[in-house]
Amino acid sequence: MIYPHNFESKISFDQIRAMLKNACLSTMGQEQVDKMTYSTRIEEISQWLQQICELQRVMEEEEQFPLQYFFDMRTALARIRLENTHLEEEELFDLRRSLDTIFRMVNLLRQGEDGENLSYEALNGEDTDTAPMTYRYPVLSKLTEKVTLFPQILQRIDQILDKLGHIRDNATPALAQIRMELKRAEGSVSRTLNSILRTAQSDGLVDQDVAPTLRDGRLVIPIAPGMKRKIKGIVHDESATGRTVFIEPTEVVEANNRIRELETEERKEVIRILTAVTQSIRPRIPQLLQAYRMLGNIEFIYAKAQLAKQTKAIAPTIEAQPLIDWIGAVHPLLRQSLAKQGKKVVPLDITLTAAKRILIISGPNAGGKSVCLKTACLLQYMLQCGLCIPVGERSKAGVFEHIMIDIGDEQSIENDLSTYSSHLLNMKNMMKTANDRTLLLIDEFGTGTEPQIGGAIAEAVLQQFCDKKAWAIITTHYQNLKHFADSHPMVVNGAMLYDRHEMQALFQLAIGQPGSSFAIEISRKIGLPEEVIRQASEIVGTDYIQSDKYLQDIVRDKRYWENKRQTVRLLEKELERKTAQYEQDIKDLEQERKLIVKRAKQQADDLLQESNKRIENAIREIREQQAEKEATKKIRQELKTFEKGLQQETTNAKSGVMSDEDFAKKVAQMKQRKERREKRKSDREAQKQKEEQANKLVAATKKSADTFAVGDEVRMIGLTTVGTIVQIEGKMTTVVFGDMRTKVRSTRLEHATQTLASPSREERLGAVKVSKTTRDTIDTHRKAFKQELDVRGMRGDEALNAVQYYIDDAILMGVSQVRILHGKGNGILRQLIRDYLASVPNVVQYRDEHVQFGGAGITVVEL
Repeated sequence: MIYPHNFESKISFDQIRAMLKNACLSTMGQEQVDKMTYSTRIEEISQWLQQICELQRVMEEEEQFPLQYFFDMRTALARIRLENTHLEEEELFDLRRSLDTIFRMVNLLRQGEDGENLSYEALNGEDTDTAPMTYRYPVLSKLTEKVTLFPQILQRIDQILDKLGHIRDNATPALAQIRMELKRAEGSVSRTLNSILRTAQSDGLVDQDVAPTLRDGRLVIPIAPGMKRKIKGIVHDESATGRTVFIEPTEVVEANNRIRELETEERKEVIRILTAVTQSIRPRIPQLLQAYRMLGNIEFIYAKAQLAKQTKAIAPTIEAQPLIDWIGAVHPLLRQSLAKQGKKVVPLDITLTAAKRILIISGPNAGGKSVCLKTACLLQYMLQCGLCIPVGERSKAGVFEHIMIDIGDEQSIENDLSTYSSHLLNMKNMMKTANDRTLLLIDEFGTGTEPQIGGAIAEAVLQQFCDKKAWAIITTHYQNLKHFADSHPMVVNGAMLYDRHEMQALFQLAIGQPGSSFAIEISRKIGLPEEVIRQASEIVGTDYIQSDKYLQDIVRDKRYWENKRQTVRLLEKELERKTAQYEQDIKDLEQERKLIVKRAKQQADDLLQESNKRIENAIREIREQQAEKEATKKIRQELKTFEKGLQQETTNAKSGVMSDEDFAKKVAQMKQRKERREKRKSDREAQKQKEEQANKLVAATKKSADTFAVGDEVRMIGLTTVGTIVQIEGKMTTVVFGDMRTKVRSTRLEHATQTLASPSREERLGAVKVSKTTRDTIDTHRKAFKQELDVRGMRGDEALNAVQYYIDDAILMGVSQVRILHGKGNGILRQLIRDYLASVPNVVQYRDEHVQFGGAGITVVEL
């Protein structure tokens, strides 16, 4: 293949590469983009396109397709080939996540057609007893054939790394011991430092809101420069403003040194662990690199699939021989550029066959000839690089051995080349290399010199292309080349259409007739003097003007009949669609009729079941209500009426399909019965609510206002369980209910001698249920109770309400100490909570948590 050094720039393919790189997930895919090359092998091109199509299908069908953690670990793996080297924590964590992505990807791509996954032995090629398997994604599965999976490495890494990628405390016993000592040492330093800080605060040396801070990994106290001699210690740093110095008291210097020693020991142990893990990985580096090559290939295919989605491209039908049969071809970059301006690109229908393999495109300037040429070149080059192209579904494409272009001005001062000389040099190379598998793309063929001789040379060169059976798309304004196309069997004319009435280009390619330059019309439109236009017409002669007009008329008439043909085709399709719709409607009506008959039979069965329920309900109502004779008679009469209607409906159903009127009556009757049932149900519920409200009102009016004494038998209002008072402290009373001892407010108790007014039978039976429910609720609260309440992020009233309920539950559970997490912030939430705690009699004391465990952001409450 021969083409200029800036071939890709001329057809904007370098922008396509940039779009591919932007779609990549890591450097592995970007390297594949740089390595992407032009291919002339149809098997290879077809495989590339099938890979894209399969990956698009995978992403549509599989919800769990892994697209995360595409880490390029090849450099790190190459580095640890040397002995006594190790992976760092971050590298090991990236290795673990990327290996998991590879494992899940291979497992997904090597599914069988039934969707079942292969065993671990089959995935690694170790299971030789099983029969060959047909894969669900056969083309992509080939990329995974040489990939070995290492679940043991994943398991080993998981043993030493947590979910955040940090070394676990229990990775080794030595590390666990070091970190335990480190925590104790840090806790000791924190306690000592807090004691010194409180003393300094009480002496007025330090402000009350000051807290210990870290400088160079050592806990220090911030203090004003004038007070630094009041505290013995080492000055480690001072603030940028110089208003604060940070002192490490003498009492904690030794402890801080011990912390530094433990941190050094911790780092040594971590390195030892990482070295051991790296040593187990080192023998598997070649297989791991092979797996990452597969991951890079998948990433490259993913980028191509994303490009296809972005440019609305497809994989057309590919044939081994040269061919261009594109329907609705679009230049992808031009479409993006016009979309930003709110415009749409005009698709092109381009056809080159073995019979008509050279296309001569003519038409007005700025009519789209060069765009058509560049579209053909870019799409063919993209296709043979393994990319989908934006064409219609029924498009076909072939494979060319060479793609040669002559677009733009190649003049060179260094090589003493003029514009025309550079074009002639390109023509020379094309004639030398062209064969029956070469695609030539030439813009403004023969221009750059005197038109008459330039046209003659262009015609002679075109004849050479025909003799070599080359394929070509050529743009020109020369009339002799248009006549050549009409007289030569292998060449065909094409025209870029132009609206002569609106005087604007249509950017549509019409193959079969030459195009006009519309020079006279365009000159008249831009305002050239009529005298100049008349003289120009006389110079070229009336024959040329008349032929150009005839040509324009032919183009106009063809457009007219083409539009007519298109309208007829649309009407035929609409007629076919309506005919199919009417046939479908007839089928739907027949289906609906059968469904109505089936529903009628089902409703008859439902009526029989309903009759049985009505009988059972009537018997139950008579028994439960102990109805009078008149009520019993009324119920029986309703039952007889229902049975009579049921018999009538059953008779109608047996006689055949009921009429529309009977069916409507039946539906209305069923609706009325349903409404009556719902009305009776709502009446019963309303009566029950009235009774409950009356009972609550009576109970509320009979609440005892008497004081309680130790030894009184009491119960909680609304409950039946009786307990004994053992202690009274102000408004709080300690009561023993069976084996449970609890504190409640006196206002929630009543004497056991008081009874609820006129308890119904249901209430008497429900008393035991309420008591049992209460005990179960308390037991559930005891099991679900936590020693810590988090109110961070709540508003003041929300947090206070949550704390009140929480403290009540803690008192009820008999808990001695709880923690409330409210955060530091401005201290407003902290103050609100502590004001409430100060008002609770059962709260013995409350204080800040230890600085190491949260400090002023947590309140510890003792009950």
